[in-house]
Amino acid sequence: MLLEAFVTRLLSRLSLAVVLIAGLIAGPAVVAPATVDAAHASVYSSCDISGCADARAARSGWSSLGFPTSRDWYVWPAGEYNFAGGRFYNREGQLPSGATYYEYDVIPREEGAPRDAERIVVNRDTGVTWYSPNHYTDFYRL
Repeated sequence: MLLEAFVTRLLSRLSLAVVLIAGLIAGPAVVAPATVDAAHASVYSSCDISGCADARAARSGWSSLGFPTSRDWYVWPAGEYNFAGGRFYNREGQLPSGATYYEYDVIPREEGAPRDAERIVVNRDTGVTWYSPNHYTDFYRL
């Protein structure tokens, strides 16, 4: 009985070691982004964090293009591109309701390159613009 308990513990620890080693060999798991929980989202009336200057520059760039509404890559200065994501539906209700919003990437890159989490969301009727540094978890009014 003592031997059986010892073997059981040994096998348990061995299987844990195998799982840990396999994880190191395979690398980190790909995790899907969490959906935004409106109860945990934050909306701020002004923008004073480090990314706000880039967001304002992006707003100016997108404004010069007339705030396109089609989801696509657009030519940006210096031979780069930026992505307009189309309509932002405000499903979680973080932003004021009753408006039609469109989303735009902040940081330009090569056409087709992976997108990051920074976005601006614009009410094209009023021009009110929100910056989200973390893909719609927080919003800062520009």
